[in-house]
Amino acid sequence: MTHVVHPYAHRIGILRDWKSRWFATLGGKYSTLLRGDVLLREYLEKKLRGFYIDSIDIERSPKTLRLNIRTSRPGMVIGRSGEGSTRLRNDIVAFMRKNKLETPGELKIDIEEVSSPETSAAIVSYMVAEALEKRLPFRRVLKQTVEKVMANRDVKGVKVALSGRLGGADMARREHLKRGGIPLQTMRADIDFYREKAHLPYGDIGIKVWIYKGEIFAKDKDQEKK
Repeated sequence: MTHVVHPYAHRIGILRDWKSRWFATLGGKYSTLLRGDVLLREYLEKKLRGFYIDSIDIERSPKTLRLNIRTSRPGMVIGRSGEGSTRLRNDIVAFMRKNKLETPGELKIDIEEVSSPETSAAIVSYMVAEALEKRLPFRRVLKQTVEKVMANRDVKGVKVALSGRLGGADMARREHLKRGGIPLQTMRADIDFYREKAHLPYGDIGIKVWIYKGEIFAKDKDQEKK
């Protein structure tokens, strides 16, 4: 029997790095810090929904907690003259105190801009959810999304899958549209994957997006590091 494996987790240590990185020995606090990272990431994904977030990376050291937020619209997160980032920092500190999480000595928030949002599975999946929540026909949304992603030069293949009560039907079903190749078994294939939900009055619709951006070899990784 074959097993379905998350494309990101499948490539950790080969092409991908961990989304939570802890520096120095934080002995005896593993379960506490792990719970804190999970709750904090869930809170930020819910709070920043609609800000076109690509990824949220967490870095911990004995005295510092650094959040690296990648988004295609950094101005929405930062706000006018930095008000948004200041409010976000205060909200995070309040959330950590409320849930009795390990509060660091210093909290740093880095906001990076994603130059090509059409190559990010997280941003594309949110675009699909946004269109479905506006009651656009799901087949048109699928077709337009796939064409928009494939118009990017870096993308070699894309697949978008929807599941749920599509079009308000009584019986749930699954529809997908694919262009190009998605070599899930090739370890050096750079495949971005994300899950999202579109919240509709008659129930949620599940969204999955795979984006294939070519193969990465050892020499390409060395050039990126340099």
